[in-house]
Amino acid sequence: MLFNSVEFLIFFPIVYALYWFVFQKNLKAQNFLVLSASLVFYGWWDWRFLSLLLISSLTDYLVCLQLGNNNNEKHRKYLLIFSLIVNLGMLGFFKYFNFFADSMIDLLTSIGLKANKTSLRIILPVGISFYTFQTLSYTVDVYRRQLKPTRDIIAFFAFVSFFPQLVAGPIERAANLLPQFYRGRSFDYGKSVDGLKQILLGFAKKVIIADTCAINADYIFSNYESLQASVLVAGVIFFAFQIYGDFSGYSDIAIGTAKLFGFNLMRNFALPYFSRNIAEFWRRWHISLSSWFRDYVYIPLGGSNAGKIRRIFNIIITFTISGFWHGANWTFIFWGFLNGVYYIPLLLANKQKTYTNIIAENRIFPNFKEAVNVLLTFGLTLFAWVFFRASSMKEAFSFLEHTFSKSLFQLSIINLRGRGIADSLFEASVGILVLVVIEWINRKKEHAFKIDNIPTFVRWPIYICLTFMVLLYFNSGRSFIYFQF
Repeated sequence: MLFNSVEFLIFFPIVYALYWFVFQKNLKAQNFLVLSASLVFYGWWDWRFLSLLLISSLTDYLVCLQLGNNNNEKHRKYLLIFSLIVNLGMLGFFKYFNFFADSMIDLLTSIGLKANKTSLRIILPVGISFYTFQTLSYTVDVYRRQLKPTRDIIAFFAFVSFFPQLVAGPIERAANLLPQFYRGRSFDYGKSVDGLKQILLGFAKKVIIADTCAINADYIFSNYESLQASVLVAGVIFFAFQIYGDFSGYSDIAIGTAKLFGFNLMRNFALPYFSRNIAEFWRRWHISLSSWFRDYVYIPLGGSNAGKIRRIFNIIITFTISGFWHGANWTFIFWGFLNGVYYIPLLLANKQKTYTNIIAENRIFPNFKEAVNVLLTFGLTLFAWVFFRASSMKEAFSFLEHTFSKSLFQLSIINLRGRGIADSLFEASVGILVLVVIEWINRKKEHAFKIDNIPTFVRWPIYICLTFMVLLYFNSGRSFIYFQF
């Protein structure tokens, strides 16, 4: 079920009303309602894949009960391996089988051996990468004795399948979200109002910014061979804000929806395009995934406590795996690898933690150095986004070849007018500008729509106008980008 669908607009108020007006005084009933609603939410797409979610949840629930009662380290390691095999096995089969099969066939063909295509028509279950990582982190934390296993199976299943963040994150840690299912939850007016604001912001990012930018990005990437280089640069910028508006918009809707039910989810985006280097960017982009790879891949590999060569290896492996997590395509693998390469100079110079504060803190505008660093970081990010967006490595390099040509400095974006996207071109550009300004002004706040300091007679027209625009641009047919991951 999509947030931006008529079905969700019917589903949500029913669940909300039952949650607060029927089961408010019964915690177990509330948790069971959340679990039931989450299964309906997920099963609405394809009920057959509920079995994968339930198998993953039941496996880790039972494994962790055994981990909690077993002090034999050898047995505990076997239990962990079993959990990894089940979870990563399902993820690997549904997401990567065809990739590995096709890659092997290409390899055999390249050395003169004949091979038949063995690809299957495998459907990628929505959200499998997200809930697999969420339940795996619980098992690893229990194995490390950082967390005690729960015996409350309803609370655990509700934690894994919590519908606001089930299919596209944030990827929650059990230490944060699971205990919230143990505590009684009472209606909080202030939290609910803030949740509604964040939901409105999320929908605005999705349907006004992302979906409009997508029209331009899709057109430019589909016709890059016949367009001038400056237009291609504009296309990458449109895609950068498409994926940001789409994914951070989903996270805002998820976090805001969770607040309406009395839950607190972690922040997933913290103004990443204002970053002053790549290390800061990855502390601000998809925070739940970046921190997951840090804690469960990078640190176990040795982290930064090894020699220079080993640290470089750890970074490259972590970023490359992160890229592979995004999709079964060499473009994603190279995208991850490239970001790892970006990170290495900072690691070697021990400057990966240089910028931990807010940009232009206590100032209205950034200084010259900050502005240059932001532009440079954004430029490196745009270059990497080309590989993320392209359908193949060949297309990515061809796109870049056309980009770095003599027409790069010819301002020909106006040539797109009259090609059927004139309106979306203007709307997307204005939307990006407005979003950047709003996020800059509110960069110190939890989210960009915390505008309580503005007088009521100004705030309410903003809310009403933005709601009207969301309804005007509402498109229930365009899915969220990260559903494919």
